Amino acid sequence: MFDSIPRLLSRRSVFALGSSALLFSLPSRAAQPPINTLKDSVFGGRADTAINGYDSVAYFTLGKPMKGQDAFVIDWMGAKWKFASQANLDLFKANPEKYAPQYGGYCAYGVAQGYLVKVEPDQFTVLDGKLYLNYDADVQAKWRKDPAGYVKAADAQFHTLLQK
Repeated sequence: MFDSIPRLLSRRSVFALGSSALLFSLPSRAAQPPINTLKDSVFGGRADTAINGYDSVAYFTLGKPMKGQDAFVIDWMGAKWKFASQANLDLFKANPEKYAPQYGGYCAYGVAQGYLVKVEPDQFTVLDGKLYLNYDADVQAKWRKDPAGYVKAADAQFHTLLQK
């Protein structure tokens, strides 16, 4: 999917796409947020919540995505993180780096391809004790063909992408 998207779009072509069609973050003069708060909606944009409100600890403890609750929230790295239970919140508080998704929750495959894009919380992989999220099922199928290679590529460029 990302192979066909030009790396830089002119301002005119961005406006032609329309705001509802923008599925990726365009390079800008301001640095990108370290935590993905892109909305998973038709109109896109940003919210203040990581992983669209899903509990990052549940991926490890339950092996599946679970929606967080407003009663169990913590602010970390400039975003709100929601959890399904006090126990999960406590686990995150004790070691957020262990439970936070890699690449700030941006699509791992997208980062490997040079883009910071939204994710669907149910498209995930826990690999070597780390959580990786993907844009959608098609992208996750590509990701699963060579996760180690994509991790290496994404590790090499994530911090540079944040500076764009």
